[in-house]
Amino acid sequence: MSGGPPKGLPSTGPHSLLDMPHPLAGSSSEEAVGGDSTPSPDLLMARSFGDKDLILPNGGTPAGTSSPASSSSLLNRLQLDDDIDGETRDLFVTVDDPKKHVCTMETYITYRITTKSTRVEFDLPEYSVRRRYQDFDWLRSKLEESQPTHLIPPLPEKFVVKGVVDRFSEEFVETRRKALDKFLKRITDHPVLSFNEHFNVFLTAKDLNAYKKQGMALLTRVGESVKHVTGGYKLRSRPLEFAAIGDYLDTFALKLGTIDRIAQRIIKEEIEYLVELREYGPVYSTWSALEGELAEPLEGVSACIGNCSTALEELTDDMTEDFLPVLREYILYSDSMKSVLKKRDQVQAEYEAKLEAVALRKEDRPKVPADVEKCQDRMECFNADLKADMERWQNNKRQDFRQLLMGMADKNIQYYEKCLTAWESIIPLLQEKQEAK
Repeated sequence: MSGGPPKGLPSTGPHSLLDMPHPLAGSSSEEAVGGDSTPSPDLLMARSFGDKDLILPNGGTPAGTSSPASSSSLLNRLQLDDDIDGETRDLFVTVDDPKKHVCTMETYITYRITTKSTRVEFDLPEYSVRRRYQDFDWLRSKLEESQPTHLIPPLPEKFVVKGVVDRFSEEFVETRRKALDKFLKRITDHPVLSFNEHFNVFLTAKDLNAYKKQGMALLTRVGESVKHVTGGYKLRSRPLEFAAIGDYLDTFALKLGTIDRIAQRIIKEEIEYLVELREYGPVYSTWSALEGELAEPLEGVSACIGNCSTALEELTDDMTEDFLPVLREYILYSDSMKSVLKKRDQVQAEYEAKLEAVALRKEDRPKVPADVEKCQDRMECFNADLKADMERWQNNKRQDFRQLLMGMADKNIQYYEKCLTAWESIIPLLQEKQEAK
C-alpha cells in the first residue's frame, strides 16, 4: 500500500461542540452533529461547567478516527449515493471463481477477489487474490476493532448443520459466494470503511497470513478507548432518538425472524408437495396405456402435472437462493446495529459518570478535566457516525426489499401463469373427445 492511514479532514479551527458539523453530516452549516434534534441532557449538563462550551482541539472528527483520505474522495463517495450506474465509483470489488482445496488436515473453499481502483492508496490499478471464509471473518473483526463507531456489514453464518446442508455442494457455495460478494460491496460503498487499512490489506496482500500473525494491529484512539470501557458504568437513559432506534431494531428483527421461519416452513411444504407431484403425474401416464379414447387426455394430464412440477421447483429454488438470504442478512444486520448501539451506550455511561464525579467536587466553578472533554468527543463521534450509518442502512434496506418483493411477486406470477397454461393445454384434448362422441 503506497499511502499511509486515512488522514483526517482539514481542521477549521476551534468550534463549539454543539455547532460542530460531522464529516458525514449534511452540507448545511447550521446543522449540528446531532441533526435537528434537541441536545441531550448530558450536553446541557456539560455546558453548565464554567458557563462555557467544551472546545475540541481538532474542530471536527478527532485525529485517528474514521475519516476518508480527503474531502474530494468524500465528495466522490457522496455523489455515488445518487449515482446508481456507478459512473463516479473509484473502487470495484467482485467475488467469484470458488475453488475446493483438499488438504491432509482440512478441506475448504477459496474465492477469487478481484479489485480495480484508481485510488492513490493502491499501488496497482488491479489486484487478484484468493481468500477463504476465515479471511473474511478476520477482516470483519479488524473493522470492528478499528472502526467501533460504524456499522460493519454482517457475514453469512459460518456454521451449518452437518447432514442437513452440504457446505461443499454447488448450491451452498454459490449462495455463500453471493453473500461474501455483497459483504465486500457494502464495505466498498461505505465512505469510511472503504478507506480502512485492513480492507486495503485484505484486497491486495498475496500472503494475508503474514499480517494475521502480527496480532492486533494498532487501533484508533476511539477504538482503543471503547475497547477498554468497563462494565462499571451504568447508563441512565438513552437519548430519545437512539432509544427509538433500539426499539425499531428489536421489532424489525422480530418481524423478520417470524417471516424467515414461516418462509422456511412454506419451502419445506413446497418440497414435500413437489415429491408428491412427481409421483402423481406418472400414474396418469401408466393408466393411459390401459385406455383407448382416454389415452391422449390422460397423457395430457400427466404432462400438465410434470410442467407444474417444474414450475414449482423453479419457484422453490428462487425462494431458497434469493429470498431467504436477504432475510437472514438483515436479521444479522440488526444484530450488528444493536452491537454498535451498545458501544455508544457504554461511552455515554462513561461520560455521565465522569460528569457526575466533576459535579460532586466542592468547587463553585469546577474546571472540566481533559478526559471528560475527550469522552464527550467520543460520544459525539459515536452519535454522528451511528446516525449516518443508520440512514445509509435504511436507504439500502428500502432498495433491497423493494427489489426483493418485486422479484418475489414476479416469480409467483410466472409460476401461476405456467400452471395456468399447462392446465389450459388439456382442455382442447377433452373437448375433441366430446365432439367425436
